[in-house]
Amino acid sequence: MNSTDSRASAYTTLSRDSVHEVEIKRSRFITYLFRVESEAQAREHIAALRKTHFDARHHCSAFILGPDRMIQRSNDDGEPSGTAGIPMLEALAKRDTGHGTDLSDVLAVCVRYFGGIKLGAGGLVRAYSDSVSQALEHSTLHVRQRLRIFTLPAPHALAARWENELRAAGYQLEPSVWEAAHAVLHIGIDDTEHDAGQLAAFTAALTSGAGRLQPFDTKWVDLP
Repeated sequence: MNSTDSRASAYTTLSRDSVHEVEIKRSRFITYLFRVESEAQAREHIAALRKTHFDARHHCSAFILGPDRMIQRSNDDGEPSGTAGIPMLEALAKRDTGHGTDLSDVLAVCVRYFGGIKLGAGGLVRAYSDSVSQALEHSTLHVRQRLRIFTLPAPHALAARWENELRAAGYQLEPSVWEAAHAVLHIGIDDTEHDAGQLAAFTAALTSGAGRLQPFDTKWVDLP
């Protein structure tokens, strides 16, 4: 993240949707994790699970959206206030992703089939928090990175060599556009001023000062 931009330039999310079940004092807690990008998408998943598990007593949920995690919602769905949705949300928000970035664009829905034994407020908080934490333990995560895209016109005869040298230096290249007068290289870097400065210096050396590096776009990509 650069010093003049407080927006998150990377965050962690789910590689794929998953489900994990635990049993606590005869109650079944089935936790579904979904990768979502909007509140509408999150609520569609919750509504679908209400139909799938129509006979369950509770369908508690929590979700976090956006690179800066500006949208956070939770729902106790009939459990005593504060004993389900908030503990689930905290389990998502406080998750150590192992990547040094926060977890976001994720929905957790915990379907509970009551087993006949009351857990009490403290027991419910632990049960819902642990259910989400365990589901995350069994999930695969990856990082999403905001890239700044630059264009670099290249003479046809030099385009392939410039591409190879940029790749060898660790830069991400999108498909080049071959125009009549020249090829246009599209180069992706981490969206920071430091990385932009390094790219400018590298391309200046690569092109002997003749390259016209221009800002083009920003985009989010899933890192391998």
